[in-house]
Amino acid sequence: MFEALATIPAEELTLRHERCRKLLDEFVPDAGGLLVFARPAIYYLTGTLGTGCLWLPREGQPLLMLRKGEGRAALEAPTIPLATYRSYKDLAVLAAEAGAPLSATIAVDMGGLSWQLGDMLRSRLGAHRFVSGDQVLAVAQSLKSEWELRILRSCGERHHMALHDVLPQLIRPGMSEREIAHTAWAVFFELGHQGILRMSAFGEECFLGHVSAGDSGIYPSSFNGPLGVRGEHPAVPLMGYAGKLWKAGEPLALDIGFQLEGYHTDKTQLYWGGHSSTVPAQVQAAHDFCVEVQAWAAEQLKPGARVSDIWAHCLHWAETAGFAEGFMGLGSNKVPFLGHGIGLAIDGWPAIAKGFDRPVEKGMVFALEPKQAIGGLGMVGVENTYEVTDSGGACITGQEYELLCVQD
Repeated sequence: MFEALATIPAEELTLRHERCRKLLDEFVPDAGGLLVFARPAIYYLTGTLGTGCLWLPREGQPLLMLRKGEGRAALEAPTIPLATYRSYKDLAVLAAEAGAPLSATIAVDMGGLSWQLGDMLRSRLGAHRFVSGDQVLAVAQSLKSEWELRILRSCGERHHMALHDVLPQLIRPGMSEREIAHTAWAVFFELGHQGILRMSAFGEECFLGHVSAGDSGIYPSSFNGPLGVRGEHPAVPLMGYAGKLWKAGEPLALDIGFQLEGYHTDKTQLYWGGHSSTVPAQVQAAHDFCVEVQAWAAEQLKPGARVSDIWAHCLHWAETAGFAEGFMGLGSNKVPFLGHGIGLAIDGWPAIAKGFDRPVEKGMVFALEPKQAIGGLGMVGVENTYEVTDSGGACITGQEYELLCVQD
């Protein structure tokens, strides 16, 4: 009676399965397969956002084992064998019956399970040894196929149109952060945003993004990013505060993600309340520095580069150029990275930071977000999403990075 809304091509899924198997050889060669619990990772490997787990053995067909939703999974993942279970102790029996028995050593996405569920898995499958397969999935998902890149490019086009072309016509100084957030939502939904932003870090949440007017950009924040935000409420420190107005003579930073068909792009657009003649020299210089950093970092995003080197260079550059204090945040808001991978999660692997030394590969996608905090005023800077090509990072979220001036 029903048809799938969309499916991932079988050849695309096969590519992903084989990539994970090769990475098992590299990271956990003693594991006989990968057992995946995080729903976005299950989607990545099957095409359905299943509630349960996926067993990907070294050889042969994977097996999707679900607690619920087998009818939908049959529509969306027609090439993946299905089974249902009630307890973790059923998994070994189901895998054996499917001709793909669980191996003695199993790689598990440990980030996809709570401590409680991890202990339960070990207790129910005591004959098996579990090792981390998180790096396998992180690296696999960082390498985008042409099928994925087409979605991301379309996402980026819409993202730029929303923040750079449409929204400046609808906002003005005197509006509250909450009013601006609601206006942004209307624009984003009209352009196809599908209503959710996913994050992979445990406990991290994101809704729309940050709407930070004036000193909200340096307001104390627990979110792992450089931009401060007052947010809706202490229980929901996201979006924008109804009690904070964007005033003339203040910057407004909109750090908002766009999501299309499960994939995300990230972009920050800076606005100034007033005519361009009212922008202080300090503000313009700080913003220009961030644009320069973004351009240089994008040029370095070539196959073989190390993102740790990019971070080290930009950190030193900020110090020598006199921007060290507010670079990538002020005080406790300062973060030790320049950007991050992105795809099915906003905060994808790797971070552009110290310690991330695996060479960049063609087809990876990064968000570059150099920002500069100015004490007593707020935040300026940029963020855009880049596809790694042979000649460097190609921006997929627009080519215009100026401070947009908006008057009453």
